[in-house]
Amino acid sequence: MTTAPTKSTTPTAQAAEQAPAAGATHRHGPRVRWAQLAPEVYQAMLALDTAARQDLDPTLVELVKIRASQLNHCAFCIDKHTKDARKAGETEQRIYLLDAWEEAAAHYTDQERAALALTEAITLLTEGFVPDAVYDRAAAHFDDATLARLIALITTINAWNRFGVSTRMTPGRA
Repeated sequence: MTTAPTKSTTPTAQAAEQAPAAGATHRHGPRVRWAQLAPEVYQAMLALDTAARQDLDPTLVELVKIRASQLNHCAFCIDKHTKDARKAGETEQRIYLLDAWEEAAAHYTDQERAALALTEAITLLTEGFVPDAVYDRAAAHFDDATLARLIALITTINAWNRFGVSTRMTPGRA
């Protein structure tokens, strides 16, 4: 007869249970509150974000921000921008399908698909470059000024993601 192991409730056992697993490479939880420690950088980022989104459709802005954040594994930004997308009128289904937007192409417009492809190409620059076909596809759906702002938006969310991931910002907490 075997018995189920009992869970120890001693402080030492609790600490061991909460410790990272053997081989874990990082801990979760916030590291520093970078916006408070570098307020001039934070303000500059806010200004860049505001300028980049100018004249872009608010729903498209949030789709781009969610997709880049998914690729960058930024839980804070995914949480924030899914909430912002809902406020902008985005549907739950399109938010849920965004991680597989190519397979769910019928749920997104040609313009949105072009923007998402450009988002992936710019976000994943470490895998090469932005292919001409991806750039040309986006250029077919956006005039030059709008395309420039879209590129700035994608670049900006990637910067936000890097702040969020490197400082381990906690989802749901500003």
